[in-house]
Amino acid sequence: MDNHYIAGFVDGEGSFHVAFQRSDDVRLGWQVIPEFHLSQNVSSRNVLEVIQGRFGCGSIKENHRERLNDHTYVLVIRDRQDLTKKVIPFFERYPLHTQKKNDFAIFRQIVEMMNQKLHLSSKSFSEIVNLAYSMNANGYRRKVPKNEILSTLKSSETIRQNQLKADKI
Repeated sequence: MDNHYIAGFVDGEGSFHVAFQRSDDVRLGWQVIPEFHLSQNVSSRNVLEVIQGRFGCGSIKENHRERLNDHTYVLVIRDRQDLTKKVIPFFERYPLHTQKKNDFAIFRQIVEMMNQKLHLSSKSFSEIVNLAYSMNANGYRRKVPKNEILSTLKSSETIRQNQLKADKI
């Protein structure tokens, strides 16, 4: 399969997404999850398999959306190393031409920030949230409102105080 075809296919059927998940196991109380998705009807699942083979990573699973009669599959790549070394360089070499071009640029910026460990500070984490919510039509399909994340984000000062208390025990 031609790489230009793959880029065009992603322009129509793919997405770059940054999810946020509440977690008590991480410093700030929220986890950042960058993901590349590519969906296709069950009858064309083989296209996803070919593209998965081209990237050499990711998993294909049923796309469980809210619609009960949804018979699509989705290729998901969320390993940050794979995103950094395989997915991002691919789309730098074979650029997108739709609005997804802008989403990809923001996605790349967020992954780079994470690679620099900037997502571990509350200030940069807030910046990542704002960037992510500017993607994909300003996040109109998101289930968690941006303000919920930002208002419940643990501050770096709170983390330091908790660490000092733990060290005294």
